[in-house]
Amino acid sequence: MEGILMKIYESYTGEDREKLLRAYDFAKNAHKNQKRASGEPYFIHPCAVAEILVELGLNAETIAAALLHDVIEDTSATAEDIRSAFGEEVLTLVEGVTKLDKIVFKSQEEEEAENFRKIFIAMAKDIRVIIIKLADRLHNMRSLNYLSQERQQKMARETLDIYAPIAGRLGISQVKCELEDLCLKYLDPAAFEFLVENIHQKLEERHRFVDFVVEEIKGILAESKIKGEVFGRPKHFYSIYKKMKEKHKAIEQIYDLTAVRVIVGSVDECYEVFGKIHKKWKPVPMRIKDYIATPKPNLYQSLHTTVVTNFGQPFEIQIRTEEMHRTAEYGIAAHWKYKEQRDTETTLDQRIAWIREVMEIQGGLKDSKEFMDTVKGELYSTELLVFTPQSKVISLPAGATPVDFAYAIHSQVGNKCTGAKVNGKIVPLNSQLELGDVVEIITSPNSKGPSRDWLKFIKSSSARAKIKSFYRKEMKEDNIRMGRSMLEEAVKRKGYTLQQLLTAGSFKIISEKLSFDTQDEMFSALGYGAINVNQVLFKLIDFYRKEVPQAVTVQPFKQHAKGAVTIKGMSGLLVSFAGCCSPVPGDDIVGFVTRGRGIVVHRKDCPNLKSAEEGRLQPAEWVGDGSSARFKAAIVVTADDQGAALSAISGSVAEMKLAITSINGRYDKNESAIVDVTVTLSNRQDVDVLIQKIKSHAKILDVHRTSN
Repeated sequence: MEGILMKIYESYTGEDREKLLRAYDFAKNAHKNQKRASGEPYFIHPCAVAEILVELGLNAETIAAALLHDVIEDTSATAEDIRSAFGEEVLTLVEGVTKLDKIVFKSQEEEEAENFRKIFIAMAKDIRVIIIKLADRLHNMRSLNYLSQERQQKMARETLDIYAPIAGRLGISQVKCELEDLCLKYLDPAAFEFLVENIHQKLEERHRFVDFVVEEIKGILAESKIKGEVFGRPKHFYSIYKKMKEKHKAIEQIYDLTAVRVIVGSVDECYEVFGKIHKKWKPVPMRIKDYIATPKPNLYQSLHTTVVTNFGQPFEIQIRTEEMHRTAEYGIAAHWKYKEQRDTETTLDQRIAWIREVMEIQGGLKDSKEFMDTVKGELYSTELLVFTPQSKVISLPAGATPVDFAYAIHSQVGNKCTGAKVNGKIVPLNSQLELGDVVEIITSPNSKGPSRDWLKFIKSSSARAKIKSFYRKEMKEDNIRMGRSMLEEAVKRKGYTLQQLLTAGSFKIISEKLSFDTQDEMFSALGYGAINVNQVLFKLIDFYRKEVPQAVTVQPFKQHAKGAVTIKGMSGLLVSFAGCCSPVPGDDIVGFVTRGRGIVVHRKDCPNLKSAEEGRLQPAEWVGDGSSARFKAAIVVTADDQGAALSAISGSVAEMKLAITSINGRYDKNESAIVDVTVTLSNRQDVDVLIQKIKSHAKILDVHRTSN
């Protein structure tokens, strides 16, 4: 705790120092009776978070918010207390971090997804919120050994999936690397210990080699009269672990355990040193990367090359300017750390433009899970750098197509895309782009929008989200009509009307379960496929049965013991089953009101009902699964010859241990063999399985269930 006080006195003066000392005292008093899992005072945690942020160079308001980031959530202090003591800016940062953790969820997956969305909402409002959250997570990971193994692995997995990639995208490499190493320690402790032991074994030998390379490069700088700094940097454990896993290499085959960095004064000097290093040592093909001309999405810039010494040992060299080095180490935090060379607001906007684009996408996504999948796709995708005709660099995931490129330019370019040229030649829209391609998108103002088929081949998560968003927003009316029609058809097949089932009460249940504000939203979601009909249909039917108890369950005659049926609005009538179509449990059925014989239950597709008076048909449903009953099903098999049909039928029936009640054969006018077979089964699923088994035999042309 004294450490943060020393850093406050070293790094801040005047009003800033006074504000931070007040924040220190406020947080210390608020947390005074609280302990961490380790048994230490809880106040150690906010102090450690603040120290991390001081090292990153954040301003006084951010450090104050770090000291106070848990007081609203974990103590009796209120938001108004923070506002009156430290101002609106500090309160906004504290609330931004607090809100990320103050949600109750039905499942762990939902919690992770919603937390992910909250992070990005907070980032879009003030990027410092996520920087505080990263420091908070880093200290929690440093002290993870006091928690249970289950909690250790849960937190490590979440950190590796969410926080480390965000730190990487913000360019804060020192935080990203430490988070990844700590995650590896808990997710694969055996591999972590192996790396620690084996890398340290040859540490002295590797240092001698790196020292030799450093001195050689310093000689190159001296000869060229270039002022610069040269030093070795060991690769962090997780990057070595990934390389071993992905490339299936043993640690002895990983040569670049240490990279050599060269820091010079200008871009011209970077390229001059780059060329002279290649003149001295032979570069390894496909290991030369120019991130100065084509920066990474987080604005990282550097020249990378792997060369081979005269001893035959390869090693990696990174060449950059001092400003590039600051960006590489501190990323977005460099905006605050280096005040004398602070980025302009325009440059800061460029750094966080991807966050704003993500927030534009999120409004068109149906839930937090889809949002999380979309963003993860963007965070983790392998980079493919291609160019516009104006030489602007566009970064896409590996395997991307012209459609991905179009949506990376702008949503409207993607929506109006009708064709593409790659390197001056017309190509199909599903063509895979390659590194360095020059891509030109052909658009038309008459385009009606993206094709749904594009979703089958695009690689970019943001393009996928934008296409789905188009269909949700631009075609909302069509989706509403389609969704309503789909639900009406499904309801009708179950023997109801939409007016019967969709009431204010039943929709309230739907809205609570599926988060719809209006019926049109629900119809639209059905129309564009965000939810399926059964998700709505069964909830409506359940509500109807509970709230409108008008259906009566009637037992059939014993000789038709196939399970009970429910005839809506009818009671006291005898029920029998039609011999013409032999309905069985699982079939869609309907009750036909006869004159003098009660109700006869038919399959809905029974041909004999085509001319029936609609008023005499009553909705009917099975009750239970009829698993204890036996029933007969009539099947017609068409084959090249009777022998093949009989063999397929008898083999399939025997395999399923069923019984054949009757079998008759004939030939049709095309000389195809037709075999009518009646089989005794115990459930509807057996019918479908039997049909599929017979169909799988050679020379079988068709198999279907029929009515007598």
